[in-house]
Amino acid sequence: MPSSLTPCRLSTPALVCSLGSDLDSISQALFIGTRGLFADARFTPGQPLPLGRVRATLPDCSDWPAEYRSRNNQLLAAALQQLQPELDAYRSRQPNGRIGVILGTSTSGIGETETALQQRTEGGRWPADYRYARQEIGAPAQFVAHRLKLQGPAYTLSTACTSSARALASAHRLLAAGICDAVIAGGADSLCSLTVNGFASLEALSDQPSQPFSANRNGINLGEAAALFLLTNETGGIQLTGYGETSDGYHISAPHPAGEGAVAAMQAAIRMAQVQASDIHYLNLHGTATRQNDAMESLAVDQVFGRTLACSSTKALTGHTLGACGALEAGFCWLALRAGKLPPQVHDGQLDPELPRLNYVDASHNQQAREVRRALSNSFAFGGNNIALILERCE
Repeated sequence: MPSSLTPCRLSTPALVCSLGSDLDSISQALFIGTRGLFADARFTPGQPLPLGRVRATLPDCSDWPAEYRSRNNQLLAAALQQLQPELDAYRSRQPNGRIGVILGTSTSGIGETETALQQRTEGGRWPADYRYARQEIGAPAQFVAHRLKLQGPAYTLSTACTSSARALASAHRLLAAGICDAVIAGGADSLCSLTVNGFASLEALSDQPSQPFSANRNGINLGEAAALFLLTNETGGIQLTGYGETSDGYHISAPHPAGEGAVAAMQAAIRMAQVQASDIHYLNLHGTATRQNDAMESLAVDQVFGRTLACSSTKALTGHTLGACGALEAGFCWLALRAGKLPPQVHDGQLDPELPRLNYVDASHNQQAREVRRALSNSFAFGGNNIALILERCE
């Protein structure tokens, strides 16, 4: 694992999610706990579900090459518009900088294939503009590299709900190895029938706004998002100082009940950052609001941090954005470090008495003067795939 002494500066994040498509709107909703969930039946006719759909107008893709025309790439294009000033400033400082692209996704452009399949079923032919390449896992990184005319390494990771968090860790490794001078890293996932109905078949969806760590929690809400950073080997600002990655392989979809892999990931991130558990000031929980995940995570957090660390799950606000959630929630940690505020825990107020009573953020936390210098963000995925990221304000 690369040393945490390797500088890894995170730019201002470029975020597009159901809370908004600019940082001011997102921050306002994030720090007062406004849910960005809306009843939607487009994927489940006759059964509306709360979904975190992006409602902003996305860039027009009609003149793009056919293989790049997907909602997933439109989300990325919207995020790239926000990231462009950071990219321009970097190129001004480092005109010969070698720039790579590492993204995470789980859906890529599968939504467009669903539409094409329906047209083929009804009419017997594929649409004239159908391209299989839209749904390939590598498509997001190829799109960004094409759009920015980049020649460096460009690849996409797909490890379900840890994908974009792992993209950030992989970007740091490219910087530490001297392969790149800067990396555009993050991820995107768009809502589609495959994921909505797939999670429904697992009986993991809730038909009400999710209630992480509540006694009444009964499943997740899904969402969509794009989140991008420019990572550089520069000092100062907000840095990625630690990460821990594990794969316990306990079960294809259920987490290890004692959270062994989650504990190991958090401990590895703390070691890499060369700090103590008591030096972390905020924890963004994976917090899906499923019975098993929340039980496992609360046990793991209690083991590593005890019950005093301020923590919350922001999936109650955005829905679970799958492959995008790791980078999106790292973006929320970045905003918390910049503002000195914490996202509140949003639920029905009835915490599960069978779980360790963690220090969930409420309104009083942001009324108190407090240091918010380091934040840790958890992401867990199918197959026992786990990652913890540590961000530190080094200004």
